[in-house]
Amino acid sequence: MAHFHPLTVTDIKRDTRDSVVVTLKPPPEANGDFKFIQGQYLTFRRVFDGEEMRRSYSICAGVNDGILRVGIKKVDGGWFSSWANEELKIGDTLEAMQPMGNFHAPLKPAEARSYLGFAGGSGITPLISLIKTVLDAEPKSTFTLVYGNRGASAIMFREELEDLKNLHMGRLNIVHVLENESADIDLFSGRLDREKCDALFSRWINVKGADLAFICGPEPMMLAVSESLKAHGMNESAIKFELFASAHPGRAKKKSAADGIAARGAKCSATIVIDGVARVVELAKGEQTVLEAAIAASIDAPFACKAGVCSTCRAKLIEGEVDMEANYALEDYEVERGYILTCQSHPRTDRIVVDYDQ
Repeated sequence: MAHFHPLTVTDIKRDTRDSVVVTLKPPPEANGDFKFIQGQYLTFRRVFDGEEMRRSYSICAGVNDGILRVGIKKVDGGWFSSWANEELKIGDTLEAMQPMGNFHAPLKPAEARSYLGFAGGSGITPLISLIKTVLDAEPKSTFTLVYGNRGASAIMFREELEDLKNLHMGRLNIVHVLENESADIDLFSGRLDREKCDALFSRWINVKGADLAFICGPEPMMLAVSESLKAHGMNESAIKFELFASAHPGRAKKKSAADGIAARGAKCSATIVIDGVARVVELAKGEQTVLEAAIAASIDAPFACKAGVCSTCRAKLIEGEVDMEANYALEDYEVERGYILTCQSHPRTDRIVVDYDQ
């Protein structure tokens, strides 16, 4: 079941012209549910004009900061983000699920590691959490952030980033790349694309000396950075992604062992396990996703983006075969272990069993 808790808005800070940082306080009985890992996000729900909307926003606080806060950038036509930027007030209540997400790596306080971070626009929100937590928990580690924006006025957390740089002198390096503004060094002007990354890695950033890289932002930037990192010697397993928007099918599909074989029937019997309870629903192959069938049967399955991006709807395929239309959220090893994004999964077999509890 998708468990939502009421969070009280205790502070709202205008960060840029079109973004706010919202501080939230869980009710006392849910404090433990909102302990988070750096890089995780919260999924909120609110009803607009009779329709329930769910949106996910990254936590932008360090694990040891003692606060829970998210950054929300206004998106053109975005109901939730526009409302949060224009109407949300201190004292209001937001319903949210407990923190989720795998955009992080285990901390190793005794080691001296070199981290790389790449953010585009509001993709900085989970990176702030990662940077603060890593520099605090790993006193020998360093972090280099490459942050792309259209202009200086669009830089989220600008003051906080400078404060962190001063606090952790010599351990945090920040490279701003501004698309619409000139800089003294041409390398720092323009778009954060493959050409720009190749130039940065050839002359400014030692990719081979880095242990981990975290990328968050629009899909074209994410792909460009990833390909350049690999071309300059970084192992793919050391690169972690957090995609904020998608337009095309993802990088990995859960393919059946019988690819190319026509489905044996138009219907599939799906057993859906959630909170220890198994429900059987029927869905049309090629028409409904597992999540759509669950919602139609009034099963309170977790979801947020419905675009294969956020992983809120993640579940394990216990029996049967499915095709995932898009996957921007699951790592390859998770797919190999049978995990699927139910919002993108269509059954290929006449029977499937999906477990949200694993």
